[in-house]
Amino acid sequence: MSQNHTRDESKTTATNEVEDLSLRWFPIGRSDDAAHRHVHHAKLLGRELAVWRADDDYLNVWENRCLHRGVRLSIGHNDGTELKCIYHGWRYASRTAGCTYIPAHPADAPARTICNRTFPAGERYGLMWTTEQGEGSPPEIPALEAGSPFALRSLPFDAPAALIEEHLDQYQSGGEVTVTELGPHNLLLTSDQASIVFFIQPVDSGESVVHSVLTTAPNPQNELVVLHHHARALTALRDRIETVASRLPEPTPLEPALEQIEPTDLDGQTPPSRDEAELRVTVARKWETGEGIKAFELVPLTGQLPTVQPGAHIDVHLPNGLVRQYSLTNRAGEQEHYVIGVKLEPDSRGGSACLHESVREGDVLAISAPRHNFSLRRDALDTILIAGGIGITPLLSMAETLSQGGHPFTLHYFAQSSSHLAFPDRLEELGDACRTHLGLSPEQTGDQLKDILDSYTTSQHVYICGPGPMLDAARDLAEGHRWPESAVHFEYFKNTTEVDKSAEFTISLARSGVTTTVGAGQSILKVLRDQGIAMPSSCEQGACGTCVVGVIKGEPLHQDVYLKPGERASGERIVTCVSRSLSDELILDI
Repeated sequence: MSQNHTRDESKTTATNEVEDLSLRWFPIGRSDDAAHRHVHHAKLLGRELAVWRADDDYLNVWENRCLHRGVRLSIGHNDGTELKCIYHGWRYASRTAGCTYIPAHPADAPARTICNRTFPAGERYGLMWTTEQGEGSPPEIPALEAGSPFALRSLPFDAPAALIEEHLDQYQSGGEVTVTELGPHNLLLTSDQASIVFFIQPVDSGESVVHSVLTTAPNPQNELVVLHHHARALTALRDRIETVASRLPEPTPLEPALEQIEPTDLDGQTPPSRDEAELRVTVARKWETGEGIKAFELVPLTGQLPTVQPGAHIDVHLPNGLVRQYSLTNRAGEQEHYVIGVKLEPDSRGGSACLHESVREGDVLAISAPRHNFSLRRDALDTILIAGGIGITPLLSMAETLSQGGHPFTLHYFAQSSSHLAFPDRLEELGDACRTHLGLSPEQTGDQLKDILDSYTTSQHVYICGPGPMLDAARDLAEGHRWPESAVHFEYFKNTTEVDKSAEFTISLARSGVTTTVGAGQSILKVLRDQGIAMPSSCEQGACGTCVVGVIKGEPLHQDVYLKPGERASGERIVTCVSRSLSDELILDI
């Protein structure tokens, strides 16, 4: 049957001006191409993209390369919250694309600057969309908004997008065909039998993908017939267009600009001081998660939250002017919100009482970016987690991360009673890997810890968080049972050491060329800041390790609970917020 073809120029909305295509939204595949636990490879304007859907249905569109060796992430592993490079195992979090783990440095949290390039993502009309530099959302097509869109087969063409547009009116849809240009690379084809919107994805200068969407979904009984009809018609059109394209000169491939990460970024970064609150969050939810324990779900006012590692903590700036530190319970790759658990302390100095009694859902809080001083290794053959009371918060994030990755571990949780267990629903999901020890006396707790730590095997690691006496006992037991210091990791709630500030001494800064005096009653940290040195800090009581610096010469007087015995004995590091000097001078590596 003969077919007439016309192009409705009166409805054309495109201009004759050359448009910057990097500002436009384009489809990069059908929505079902991004199945869960799968990575879809796409290409737009010469740039390769890794497209993957997290378990919470968040659609990630990233530069398709690992920042380590440039290996394609589209051949990586999608575990639902993180994308793992297949080559050296670097992991990147959903939403932020921040690196969460580097196997070659298992004890260190990657710097926040190690972050892949992300692109905006959207879904409309059964297609996935992105843009290099554009804003807003995928275009709305009135013909599809008014109908019941039905995405057809997407088909690659070895032809430029402009050539496809020029010949699209040859599509064999039956009867007279009218083509209306809806914008660059978006066209509406109408005929007696169908109305179809074609979206042309410019893969490269000589390659394209045509995505076609019916304005009205076919009757379910005729769906296969309709799909076959349009598949044959689109294939026939491709054959004709590719024949024309083969006679044209070979176009020059597009070369997208790649943003290289600087080598210095791999060495870490200096976080701000505790007086700086970089982020603003809303309390989206507040609930009781155990007796005397409130949980808070914090969501960003704008943008994305920084990448978080298991074991991290944040500084929370409270409405009463206090700054307190709270561990995040987020597992690796969980980025849409932060969750903290806060126990109401009987002798609260204003922190936990403020959060329990004054902060409400909908309130805005200022917080710091995550601090990663209690990092989880994921290369252990076996991991033991020991939590006491509210010390469960960082260890819960570790347990869920290990469980998610299929790593062997056991979580031991000591609490007064079952009602005092925090986040019981999440504990239940850990199954037999979570073992609770309830209502034990200090002596019984010691006996249990002895049984847990009675033997050490190669590549075994233990993480401990809880009250000071419990941590001291666990560390002594681990040392007595010949656990190597490098395999024992701990985090104290606070430093109960009586700090002596009476001595006066001199500090010299090797890299800054500054020599000054730390007087009685002053801290090294304060004196450094008075000299204009930008020093990071968090708890400022010798518990978190944020303000640690290197010591080149001199004998530190350690008054913290952060450094391990071997680190103290070496004298190569000092916690500047509380520790001082036994010698007349300290030369610091600053």
